[in-house]
Amino acid sequence: MPPSVVGRRSASRTVAAGRDRAPTRRRRKEARPQELLDAALALFVDKGFAATRTEEVAQRAGVSKGTLYLYYPSKAELFKAVVRRTLTHLIAEGQEAVAQYQGSSSDLIAALMNAWWERVGCTPAAGIHKVILAEVRNFPELAQFYADEVLAPADRLFSSAVRRGIERGEFRALPLHAAAHALMAPVMFMTLHQHSIGACHVHGAQPPDARALMRTHLDLVLRGLEVRAAAGARTSAPARAGARP
Repeated sequence: MPPSVVGRRSASRTVAAGRDRAPTRRRRKEARPQELLDAALALFVDKGFAATRTEEVAQRAGVSKGTLYLYYPSKAELFKAVVRRTLTHLIAEGQEAVAQYQGSSSDLIAALMNAWWERVGCTPAAGIHKVILAEVRNFPELAQFYADEVLAPADRLFSSAVRRGIERGEFRALPLHAAAHALMAPVMFMTLHQHSIGACHVHGAQPPDARALMRTHLDLVLRGLEVRAAAGARTSAPARAGARP
């Protein structure tokens, strides 16, 4: 076979191999932010913010430290990106759901709470709350970021859901922010428990059934919010009073 033909075939194979590798390289590059955020979440939850080193995150994600800094210029920015991906984005979706929901406000709140538990509460992302409570006092910048990106939007989300129920005549006219915090507080407790005492093998302490606790919590709070519950309480009050000796 003439050398020129061999050369052409060799060059063709090289070009074809390059085409095969190029999409792989592109996919790998596109996947890196996700891989870095997954690695960062795992390390932040396991070790805490202060104890986690960026080189550990890079190593866990299978990239160099320099590559990490191409995407996230500091550990604080990396942490913010983790929070935005896991919490901020979900809260924004919840606001859209409130605007578009067609059912009752009780069903809307139950849907919001269950979606949060499925996508955050029972996932590693729930550990972010433990990190914030344990360390944020030493990192004021992160405290302000968390207040702006998570606390205030979550308060607006649940306050808007309660306001919807009041405006539709489904809920009693209770203070919006107090009702929102009453909805959120037990859920925060569940996430903190599973990443603190719940993560230890202790004897004599029965761990709470998260799903049962969620159902009971919603039943208690929604019955307290709903107008028909209040009316029922007023109707039954004289009967209870008359039953006393």
